Amino acid sequence: MLRPEAANISLHDLSSREWRKCLAGYAKPNTLRASFQLLNTVLPFLGSMAVLLYGSGHADWFAWLMAIPATLFAVRLFVIQHDCGHVSFLRSRRCNETVGRVISLMTLVPFGSWRRAHAVHHATTGNLDQRGTGDITTLTVAEYLSQSTWRRMLYRAYRNPFVLLGLGPLYLLLVQNRIPARTLRRDWRNWVSVIGTDVGAAVIVMGASLIITPLVFLAAWFSVLYLASVIGIWLFCVQHQFGDTYWERSGRWAFQTAAIEGSSFYDLPRILHWFTGYIGLHHVHHLASRIPNYHLRACLEQNRELQRTKRLTLWGSIKSARLALWDEEGRRLVSFRQIVGMPTRSSSSTPLTPCV
Repeated sequence: MLRPEAANISLHDLSSREWRKCLAGYAKPNTLRASFQLLNTVLPFLGSMAVLLYGSGHADWFAWLMAIPATLFAVRLFVIQHDCGHVSFLRSRRCNETVGRVISLMTLVPFGSWRRAHAVHHATTGNLDQRGTGDITTLTVAEYLSQSTWRRMLYRAYRNPFVLLGLGPLYLLLVQNRIPARTLRRDWRNWVSVIGTDVGAAVIVMGASLIITPLVFLAAWFSVLYLASVIGIWLFCVQHQFGDTYWERSGRWAFQTAAIEGSSFYDLPRILHWFTGYIGLHHVHHLASRIPNYHLRACLEQNRELQRTKRLTLWGSIKSARLALWDEEGRRLVSFRQIVGMPTRSSSSTPLTPCV
């Protein structure tokens, strides 16, 4: 826990290493709590899926209502997989990897490949010179204005919330999670992770085909994962894409500042916090990624300084969906409408490969 003599210090008064030391008490996995969380997540997920599959197989369309709880528990499952990737969910690295890989067969997010890309995300969040791995593609105002009309149209389409949350999950499920991130493709371990997940999923489908029509199984499973991906992309957007977020060039970029100012405190209703594994307390997570999700709430509540950072409400997050460009001069994320009339500025071209 945070030392009593440090209870009222500013978030910026300590270095990243000192903050990790202060919060070390929360970064200790609890086997009992982790086991209970697995039970209250995996069992309801499988139960919801079983009812959904049984009803769908018997043409009971009311059974599709079970896709809602199945989706929410799928999100919670991924948060556990996420923690396993940080080696924070359980005490043993091997146990974290085992649980993470088993869950990846249900979420279809390859554990090893995603873990390495996510590590890059944590190491480069808010760094304008190291964008492109594990983040939402974001251009600066100058970069956007220097693009051709066609490339501007592509970027505007990509950043449209309906495209990002409508087509984005399809890209995530069918493309991004089926191929390692471009910066990681030379490492054979990432290909093994992706292919292994695909083979495991194929085995699950073949096994399920002995009980239920494969098409029905795939329709139900894909629908749940699609909806869970919509929620996942939305959470990822609001965790770092808000008006007064943090972006900086490498020479001035600082890990701790990026964690505190570039990650939101997403103030959700308690039930939504539960289903999302309190990942909305994202500034705490980026400050000390070894804190398991089941300790994040206590860490926030017992350390007042962590409550004084940027708070993003549910309504505020909806309004921030229109923000798509980083204004380096104003140091804010702005909308396309806010830059109307600005003169074209020269800037190096930035790849528009979407990353979520």
